[in-house]
Amino acid sequence: MPPFVLPVVLLVVLLVGLGIVAMLARYLRLWLQSYASSAGIGLFDLVAMSFKKVNPNVIVRSKIMAVQAGLGDSTGITRQALEEHSMAGGRVPLVVQALIAANKAKIKELNWKLATAIDLAGRDVREAVQTSVYPKVIDCPGRNSGRETLDAVAKDGIQLKVRARVTVRTNLNQLIGGATEETIVARVGEGIVSAIGSAERYTSVLENPDVISKTVLARRLDSNTAFEIVSIDIADIDVGANIGARLQADRAEADTRVARANAEGRRAMAVAKEQEMIAGIEESRAQLVESEAEVPRAIADSLASGGLGIVDYYKIRNLQADTDMRRAIAGVGNGPATATHNVPSGQ
Repeated sequence: MPPFVLPVVLLVVLLVGLGIVAMLARYLRLWLQSYASSAGIGLFDLVAMSFKKVNPNVIVRSKIMAVQAGLGDSTGITRQALEEHSMAGGRVPLVVQALIAANKAKIKELNWKLATAIDLAGRDVREAVQTSVYPKVIDCPGRNSGRETLDAVAKDGIQLKVRARVTVRTNLNQLIGGATEETIVARVGEGIVSAIGSAERYTSVLENPDVISKTVLARRLDSNTAFEIVSIDIADIDVGANIGARLQADRAEADTRVARANAEGRRAMAVAKEQEMIAGIEESRAQLVESEAEVPRAIADSLASGGLGIVDYYKIRNLQADTDMRRAIAGVGNGPATATHNVPSGQ
């Protein structure tokens, strides 16, 4: 055997020994914990987890929690299932804690498959289990809505301001794809407004606020949501403004404005008609004056042609003077019809 072979062999043995010691130092404690708690995770399984880029500490502690809580492989919490959920990006300890809490609370609908699906969907499955055990209270309207009350108007026109509290618990079967708290708040608000709007008088709502709760609960507002409504309680109800009277006053004011506009239109039309009639009178007067202007010329022509004698002319003048006198006595005055007809000189 060549002299350099022995040192090489010793070096290889030393390196292998150091590797084994390092592996034992890293995984021996976890293996001992698993063995002591009957978790069923072997030493080579821990080594394989490192190659799979799975944190063995998380898997071992989660498996130990499940076994100590009485959740064995029969419930689906196996080493392979834990590794798969971890590699999928799930929160393994959170899911195991949720399953333990559900088992203690006797919530049978939550199993490993549903819990991991909820976790991978981005929901907090542990909080969902806690909400199932201890119902959650939601304010309506919500605190982030910017409003303090829900305002509704009864049929008699009186406004009511309501604050409600909705007690809900998680519906685990609809947690994936189910609507969130905002939908519950919106639906409850809509139901309260509708219930108050259906009341004949606001006093009936003040006397029996539970009518609102019963009406809203009967509408099954929690359908297709991640929650189940346990109760709806009216925390506060106040009387607001008389919206009906205000609307009637606004309507009366609008009707008054319309009537004024119509009256103004009719007045303008009457004024325009009056101006047209005045213009027609003036036109008739102008035509009368124009016609009377032809009378002296006709008289002069008649005198020149002998058709009218001087005696007849003076009779006409006397008749005109008598007419003017009668008009003066009657207070009519001299109008265009009393114009003096002067005979041209020399006639």
